[in-house]
Amino acid sequence: MLIFVVKNKRRKNKITKFIEYATAYFFILITRSLPLWFVKIISSVLGDLLYFFSKKRRNIAIENLRHAFKDEKSGNEIKTIARQCCGSFFLTFLEVIKLHFLLTKPDTADSTGNVTEELNNIFLKTKKLHDKSGGCIFVTPHIGNWEIIPHVCAAVKTPLVIVARRLDNEYLEKFVFEYRASTGQTVISNKNALGALKKALKQGSSIAMLPDQSTMKGLLIDFFGRKATTTPVPALLSITYNRPLVVFACCRKSGNYQYEGFVSDPIYPGEYTSKKDEIIRITEEMTREMESIIRKYPEQYLWIHNRWKTYKGKKEFMSQPAAD
Repeated sequence: MLIFVVKNKRRKNKITKFIEYATAYFFILITRSLPLWFVKIISSVLGDLLYFFSKKRRNIAIENLRHAFKDEKSGNEIKTIARQCCGSFFLTFLEVIKLHFLLTKPDTADSTGNVTEELNNIFLKTKKLHDKSGGCIFVTPHIGNWEIIPHVCAAVKTPLVIVARRLDNEYLEKFVFEYRASTGQTVISNKNALGALKKALKQGSSIAMLPDQSTMKGLLIDFFGRKATTTPVPALLSITYNRPLVVFACCRKSGNYQYEGFVSDPIYPGEYTSKKDEIIRITEEMTREMESIIRKYPEQYLWIHNRWKTYKGKKEFMSQPAAD
């Protein structure tokens, strides 16, 4: 479950934190009780509110889409996709509340057969890749419902170590971490996560990351025809520990609890004379695989994020040897 963190210079007191926690818990209980068709309506309404009342996010989404599909889609099509992606953004949160409840019930097979059967068949490839390689680096873009993936990987017995963002509310943080860990996977904090990821790969686990956010400490990689700062961490781990990198995703199809899963062919680290060039090669291949999925379901991608953000004073990425 993705959580927004609003930075505030004033530290929250315990009463404020508890109110936030109680509100979130109550909201989850209400969402669980609602039928999925109504959850979709709520998501659409919230998405429209975001689209029409947040000029900043609307403009970011439209500008991103214009650059990405400038020769392929009309202005009206771009605005429609931008509006749909806002609804998809909220549906991801609400849908995962419903699915988490259903997927942890004893009668899962009856209530969510499409999730547990169709996706399991697709994601069995992750299990085979994990077993063959002794651990993989799985990456997914912010598209569709990325929160379903840990459930499916747990079902096919692919152990994952997942990085989660720290929250400024310890009650919410504990609740969210336990919520995610209930999938059967290991959840670690994003604070000083690199060491934990290295340890996981050494021990034969696979790791899962969402690497499609802008970052100052990144490579400039072509993404939909424009250079976007992209984290080198997945590629760096791949070549350091000789593990394949695999792009996977879970996108919604029409109907309730129907999804299309994507698992790319593995991107293997190769022989190289320049570590930096090899990191760039792997990161470029990873980005192309993510772009191909996004092109198929553009309305489910997080276009409201400033993916092509520029940074003043950004220096060229210089790779450093990873410590064992």
